[in-house]
Amino acid sequence: MARTSTLEEGGWDIAIDASSFLTSLTNYRKLRALRFNENALDGVLPVSVGNFSNSMQNFQGNGCKLKSVIPHEIGNLTGVIHMSLHSNELTGHIPNTVQGMLNLQELYLQGNKIEGTIPDVVCNLKNIGALVLSGNQLSGSVPPCLGKVTSLRYLYLAYNMLNSRLPESLGGLCDLIEFDISSNLLSGQIPLEIGNLKAASLIDLSKTDFSGKIPSSFGDLDKLTSLSLARNRLDGPIPDSFGKMLALESLDLSYNNLSGQAFLSNDALCGDSKFNVSPCIVQSPKRKKEILVLYIILGVSLLFLVLILAYVFVRWRNTKKSASQEDVSLVKGHARISYYELEQATEGFNESNLLGNGGFSMVYKGILKDGTSFAAKVFNVQLEGAFKSFDTEREILCNLRHRNLTKVITSCSNLDFKALVLECMPNGTLDQWLYSHNLFLNLLQRLDIMIDVASAMDYLHNSYSTPVVHCDLKPSNVLLDQEMVGHVTDFGIAKLLGAGETFVQTRTIATIGYIAPEYGQDGIVSTNCDVYSFGILMIETFTRTRPSDEIFTGDLSIQRWASVSFPSEIHKVVDSNLVQPGDEQIDIKMQCLLSIMKSALSCTLVAPDARINMKDALSTLKKIRIQLVNSRH
Repeated sequence: MARTSTLEEGGWDIAIDASSFLTSLTNYRKLRALRFNENALDGVLPVSVGNFSNSMQNFQGNGCKLKSVIPHEIGNLTGVIHMSLHSNELTGHIPNTVQGMLNLQELYLQGNKIEGTIPDVVCNLKNIGALVLSGNQLSGSVPPCLGKVTSLRYLYLAYNMLNSRLPESLGGLCDLIEFDISSNLLSGQIPLEIGNLKAASLIDLSKTDFSGKIPSSFGDLDKLTSLSLARNRLDGPIPDSFGKMLALESLDLSYNNLSGQAFLSNDALCGDSKFNVSPCIVQSPKRKKEILVLYIILGVSLLFLVLILAYVFVRWRNTKKSASQEDVSLVKGHARISYYELEQATEGFNESNLLGNGGFSMVYKGILKDGTSFAAKVFNVQLEGAFKSFDTEREILCNLRHRNLTKVITSCSNLDFKALVLECMPNGTLDQWLYSHNLFLNLLQRLDIMIDVASAMDYLHNSYSTPVVHCDLKPSNVLLDQEMVGHVTDFGIAKLLGAGETFVQTRTIATIGYIAPEYGQDGIVSTNCDVYSFGILMIETFTRTRPSDEIFTGDLSIQRWASVSFPSEIHKVVDSNLVQPGDEQIDIKMQCLLSIMKSALSCTLVAPDARINMKDALSTLKKIRIQLVNSRH
C-alpha cells in the first residue's frame, strides 16, 4: 500500500499565499492526504486544486484565512472521501460541480460566508454520510431530494437563512443519527414524517418559525437523547407520545405556546425541573368535563370496533381452516405470488441462484417478471424441525418492524412446500465481506455495521412487546443492503420470552463458537445469550478471525485470545488491514479499537448477569463512532 503523504498542521506563523502554495503541490501525483489546518494561509482557493490526481482522498484546510469562492474545478477531485474547509471566509455559492465527487463521504463547510441555495446536485452524492453546512448565509429551501440520500447520518444546516417549509421527504432518512437545522427562517408545521427518523439521537429544530402542533410521531423516536423545539410558535398540547421517549437526556420546549400535560417515566413533563419546559396551562373544570365526555364516547366507539374486528377474525379463521389452497400473501403492490411464480423467478430453484443455506433452509435469489428482486428462503420440509423453524421465523418477522431487521415480503406455504420471500440484500453477508479476498471493510464501515446490529438487538430485547432472543447471531446472519446498512436475519431458532420470564430452556443448539456458556451447557436461553454472541461477533469483525479457527483448541477460545491480549498487545490480534504503518490516524484508530474490544469483552463475561446489556453496548459504540468521526476533521 502506498505511504500516505501529509503536511503537518499549525506549522506557520507568517502569512503564506494559499494559491501559490496549493498550486505548487499539484505536481505530487501520489498525494493522498493534504491537511493544512489552522495555518496562516491567506488568499484564494485556486482553480489548480482540480489538478490534484484522483488518488487524493483527504483534503482539509480548516481555520485558515481562505477568502475566495469555491472553484468549480473542485469537482475534479473524484477520489476525495473527506473534504473539510470549515472556519474560513469562503464566499460565493456551492458549485454544482461537487456532484462529480462521487466518492465523497464527509463534507464540512461550516463557519464560512457561503451564500445562495443548497444545490440539488448534492443529492447525487450517494455515499455522503456527513453534510455540515452550518454557520453560512445559505438561503432558499431545503432540497426535498435530500430525503433520498439514504447514506446520510449527520446533517447540520443550522445558522443559515433557509426558508420555506421543512420537506416531508426528509422522513426518508431513516438512518440519520443527528439533525440540526436550528436558527433558520423556516415556517409552517413540523412534518409528521419526522417520526420516521428512527435512528436519530439528536434533533434540533429550535430558533426557527415553526407553528402548529407538535407531531405525535416524535414519540416513535425511542433512540432520541436530545430534542430542542425552543423559540418557535408551536401551540396546543405536548403530545402524550413524548412519554415513550425514554432515552431523552435533554429536552427544550421553552418559548412556545404549549399547553396540556405529558408524562415521561411517570413524571409530569410540563414544568418539570429536569427539562426546560414551560409550565402547563391549567384547564378549566368545564373543559375537563368536555374531555371526560369525549373519552367516554371514544371508549364506547372503541369497544364497538373491537367487537366488529373479533367477528371478522372468527369468520376469517373459519374460512382459512376450510380452504385447501396455498397460503399466499401479497408482494408489495404486486398481484398474488404462487409457488409457480417462485419457481419461475428462481429458474427452478437453480443452484446458480443459491445465495446461501442454513440448518433448515436454502436461500435463492429471485427476479419477478416486473424486475423486482427478492430472496426466497425455502425450507426443507423433510427435516425434523423445519416446520417449527418456518412458523417461528414467519411469526416473528411478520410482526417485527425495524430498519436493521430483514423484512418479510410474503410467505408461500402448503403441506409440501414452505418458503419466506424476503427483501433482497444486494451486498450479501458480513461473513462474505470479512473473508473474501476482493472485498474490504474499513474501520468506520465495520463500526457502522456493528451499530446497526446492536440497534436491531436492542429493539428485540427492549422495544418489542415480547422480548425476543435471536439465539444465532453470527456474520452469516448479518445481511448488507445497497447502502451497506446491516440487517439481522434468520430467526429460525429464536425464542420469545413470556410475561415475567427472564429465560427459557431449549434443546436447540446454535452455532458453535458463538454460544454463551450457559446456553451450551444447560440450554438456558436469555437476552444475555445474545449479548455474548454479539461480543464474539464484534471480536471476529475487528480481528477478522473466526471463533472456529484451528488456533482455538483446548482452553483457548477467541474470547480468551482477545482477553489476554488486552490492552497492551491488542495490536497483535486486530485486523492488520485496519491499521497500516504510516497511517496518519493510527493512534486514534488504535484508541477506538481498544474501546471496541473493551466493550466486546464486557459482552462476553462468563457470568450472564455480569455482561452489559444491548442498550449500553449500542450507546458505547455510538460514542466511539463520534470520537472517530470528530478526529477526522
